[in-house]
Amino acid sequence: MKGVAFIVALVMVMAIAATDAQTICNMPTSDLKACKPAVTPPNPPPPTSTCCSALSHADMHCLCSYKNSNLLPTLGIDPNLAMKLPSFCKLPHPAKC
Repeated sequence: MKGVAFIVALVMVMAIAATDAQTICNMPTSDLKACKPAVTPPNPPPPTSTCCSALSHADMHCLCSYKNSNLLPTLGIDPNLAMKLPSFCKLPHPAKC
């Protein structure tokens, strides 16, 4: 559940970023965008291989710093869905996220 929070933050940051040239927590915003469908209700698809690959290269502790943001729901991102992405991608959850 902790790892999902960092994913939520990841998607939030993606939505905030103005251009694909930016990177957030070691991820280009274009990679972050690949995860958005998987965290958008009501019937999200599983994360794509592009999303999972991007997450595997991300600074997970950095992404965790966004987990309590109130912005995610306003962007159509379900924090609970985002918390599940690491498990769906078979990635380890960051400690103390």
